[in-house]
Amino acid sequence: MTDATTPALPDSHPLVTGRTSGSPLVRALRGDRPETLPVWFMRQAGRSLPEYRELRVGTAMLDACLDPALASEITLQPVRRHGVDAGIFFSDIVVPIKLAGVDVEIVPGRGPVLGSPIRTAADVDALEPLDPAALAPITEAVQRTVAELGEKPLIGFAGAPFTLAAYLVEGGPSKDHIRARTMMHAEPETWARLLDWAAGVSGAFLRAQVTAGASAAQLFDSWVGSLSRADYVASVAPHSATALAHVADLGVPRIHFGVGSGEVLHEMTTMGDPADTLAVDAVGVDWRVPLDEAVRRVGPGVTVQGNVDPAMLAAPWPVLEAHVRDVVRRGGAARSHVVNLGHGVPPETDPTVLTRVVELVHSLGSGAADGAGDGEETAA
Repeated sequence: MTDATTPALPDSHPLVTGRTSGSPLVRALRGDRPETLPVWFMRQAGRSLPEYRELRVGTAMLDACLDPALASEITLQPVRRHGVDAGIFFSDIVVPIKLAGVDVEIVPGRGPVLGSPIRTAADVDALEPLDPAALAPITEAVQRTVAELGEKPLIGFAGAPFTLAAYLVEGGPSKDHIRARTMMHAEPETWARLLDWAAGVSGAFLRAQVTAGASAAQLFDSWVGSLSRADYVASVAPHSATALAHVADLGVPRIHFGVGSGEVLHEMTTMGDPADTLAVDAVGVDWRVPLDEAVRRVGPGVTVQGNVDPAMLAAPWPVLEAHVRDVVRRGGAARSHVVNLGHGVPPETDPTVLTRVVELVHSLGSGAADGAGDGEETAA
């Protein structure tokens, strides 16, 4: 899927110089199965770390995201503490729409809230393109981070167009995204223009991170689970493909993750292409679908990422250990496996538990399967 020659990347990029090209994460994403399973956690840079909470005192979330020194330090904190195999760039999925001039703030305890929702054709037409100059803080933060990470790769990420559009139309978080899904069907042309705009800002945000030094790119679709397969294929997948196309010429591995995405896992790897041509290198799987079943749905040509249940992080260690071992065993059915959670780290998680999970995963070798998919948990 990706081209190891990365012809369009700067000569100083870690994949071009070889600093990260042989890392377990990059190897696994490209289809190799390294001797030691790579592991990282979504939301590993965040509220579960006391050093993060101390650093964030008095600084609003989006201000922290746009402070290059602060964003870099927050990205590096969990790498130092847990010994994970990659950093995930500290940011938020609404950062690119903020940089494009949308009035959005993250309200503590609620999430992103817009000053004025986007609900009419005129609202969509008034949206401005993202000025490349606005991405300067992102570029600087990535460059600072990559300089510190050495041989460990940085993963860039962006929100998928549907998730961005859901926030834009709803005006904030929503349980069912009724307004967004209504626009999809009632005003399909307006919907398509909105998602085109979202794909453009999301793709530019992702490309800025990759050209600045990120060695992989993840597109994150928080709300895809609210969609039917038919709606996803017809009205969403093409725009996600557009977002990811912004980094296609850069040759970096691409990961696609969605919450509640079990019904569209296969389509998330092909973007609904009728010929089933793979559009990504890896698919993230949430906790609802066992990895061996996910492999059956997506086929053998895709690396799987996941899918430790975040709820298990608060369980007694023998329960968590058995669960992690089972996840690794089931992941052995894939061409390769990147161990992760099935969603983000809960803020109340004990950081020592995450460190212990990393140590356990690293002790399990390549995770190559013996009898994956037999449905039995491995005892601790």
